[in-house]
Amino acid sequence: MLLGKNILVLIKVNEDHKKLLEEKAPGADFIYASRSSLDRATVQNADIILGNPPVEMVKGSKKLKWLQLDSAGVGEYAMHDIVPEDVVLTNASGAYGLAISEYMLGVLLELYKKLYLYRDNQAQGKWHYEGPVKAIYGSTALIVGVGDIGGEFAKRIKALGAYTIGIRRKDANKPDFLDELYFMDKLEELLPRADIVALSLPATRLTDKIINQKTLKLMKKDAVLINVGRGNAIDTEALCDALENGHLIGAALDVTDPEPLPEDHRLWKIKNAIITPHVSGGYSLKETHERIVRICAHNLEAFMNGRSLINVVDRAAGY
Repeated sequence: MLLGKNILVLIKVNEDHKKLLEEKAPGADFIYASRSSLDRATVQNADIILGNPPVEMVKGSKKLKWLQLDSAGVGEYAMHDIVPEDVVLTNASGAYGLAISEYMLGVLLELYKKLYLYRDNQAQGKWHYEGPVKAIYGSTALIVGVGDIGGEFAKRIKALGAYTIGIRRKDANKPDFLDELYFMDKLEELLPRADIVALSLPATRLTDKIINQKTLKLMKKDAVLINVGRGNAIDTEALCDALENGHLIGAALDVTDPEPLPEDHRLWKIKNAIITPHVSGGYSLKETHERIVRICAHNLEAFMNGRSLINVVDRAAGY
């Protein structure tokens, strides 16, 4: 057991959370702080960090042995010149599936049932029928990225009668909530079959702009595109062109490229683009917060006792 180690906690915690964490590492020195109140010396003095420190403050740390992120994405933290290879790096995968999959279901229904049009009509006091709608039942959904988030979304729409096709980078073992499973090299072949294309991908070189002018043209004219992973997966200008030209029922984006989306960007003005400011995850749902704390507590106990941790990041893959 690693006694006397400095543990810097940057995740939001209440007294119950503090008690849980401190029980997992008796004898350790806990420092509770927020990103806004941090200084470089505090970060550099930590042996363990729970939460996401500013990248510029953690870079070059000589003491750090383990960094537990409170995000599912790892971004720059996976770079060896930010967090060295000998530092254990773990993420919060498994905490966000509930919240984000329900968001995805919500925006899908908003587009399928034309609720965004009726909301606009309400603001104008306009009693007007907007025409036929679509159903999830009988639709084909292509889920690109079948981790915690994509998997939870697939479970929900399969329960509502959708046919589910998954794409992942590796692991050919097909879970029951998918009807078919493929690797990324089949993306262009599968896009023409999909009524719903849902992206929950990390930002890596391999995922950059996989939805572009060419692949958008492969999609059905009445398809819906959802992105909750990272904004770089979509060529934003190509998507704007497709939406403005009536190709796709619509797109729902909780992440954009660039992010934040500039206030004068044309995407804001496109009626069938549903845009939210990267809020589908975070701590908006209380259960997400509780899950993050439980992941931290589980890994803290394992680390202090020399056992294997969950959610260890594959640096080469970037997640």
